[in-house]
Amino acid sequence: MAGHSKWANRQYRKGRQDAARGKLFGKCSREIIVAARQGGGNPNTNNRLRLAIQAAKDVNMPADRIERAIRRGTGELEGVHYEEGTFEGYGPGGVALMITVLTDNRDRTVADLRHILKRRGGSLGESGCTAFMFNPKGVIMVDKAQADEDTLMEVVMDAGGEDLLDSGDAWEVRTAPEDFQAVREAIEAAGIEFSSAELSMVPQVLTVVDDDKARPLLALLEELDDHDDVQKVYANFEISDEVLESVAG
Repeated sequence: MAGHSKWANRQYRKGRQDAARGKLFGKCSREIIVAARQGGGNPNTNNRLRLAIQAAKDVNMPADRIERAIRRGTGELEGVHYEEGTFEGYGPGGVALMITVLTDNRDRTVADLRHILKRRGGSLGESGCTAFMFNPKGVIMVDKAQADEDTLMEVVMDAGGEDLLDSGDAWEVRTAPEDFQAVREAIEAAGIEFSSAELSMVPQVLTVVDDDKARPLLALLEELDDHDDVQKVYANFEISDEVLESVAG
């Protein structure tokens, strides 16, 4: 069976491949702008900005575009004011969803999300209806070809990591949010490459989804992820590897 982490890792790789289209760069820019607006333009004193810049670099966003986003956030350049929001709801099969957005028009975004969810067999819920099902964690995915379990485990635990999970063709490293950067840096210092690294919302319990609901669920997640205002989509699903491979392929 495969859960959201495995799907998210595939989406992250797809995002890196599709970054030239500009959509992923746009999402990174919004996060940098908001981070700089809230905490200033110095990543050494603004942890959210430091993480946003690192995420942008991970997908090869040009340095000049990163700099422009910082300057827009600090007000040195004119820019759009983005509002943060988190929406909760359900997808096909009763899967719990958390959707984070950065938008310059909240009413438009709400209407868009409601329309997408309804059309794909889901629904928006009240605030708090699914948030309790998720915990904030740092998540780092390492292809198994990059390191064996014992080697990676030693590096991760020495740096303060919480767990190392088997996610099929990759290892999933989990950390407390405050230890995420230290663990990431330790993995890099050990010469181990990772396929993705991010602060995430990890489900406490997974909902097993039947094959007939899996395809519409994954189509919903794809459409939500493709929306300009959506930054992240978290879900607590578990589906068969065969269906995941079929859809991803």
